[in-house]
Amino acid sequence: QVQLVESGGGLVQPGGSLRLSCAASGFTFRVYALSWYRQAPGKERELVANITSDGDVTNYAGSVKGRFSISRDNSKNTMYLQMNSLKPEDTAVYYCYVRVFRKYWGQGTQVTVSS
Repeated sequence: QVQLVESGGGLVQPGGSLRLSCAASGFTFRVYALSWYRQAPGKERELVANITSDGDVTNYAGSVKGRFSISRDNSKNTMYLQMNSLKPEDTAVYYCYVRVFRKYWGQGTQVTVSS
């Protein structure tokens, strides 16, 4: 079965950096586009970034463009989100997502940006 496991979240000060990972299994990883979403308290889940199957094309939400970078390693079945210049408004639970006939989500990893 499809499994997505996020890691790398934590507490960081404004201006700091974190690198999230999403380890995938149960499907042919290299064939599918992947995405990162986030959900802040009291808000709807929103798309942060996505990446094509070969990693050649990426897209970002306007609020993170220039600060976040999505990437993947198809040899390791893992996707990453490098987050730099973090702001308090980046505080959220971050989820990885794939659609393999239906939508699959990971369990999420908490990112808190606070001094």
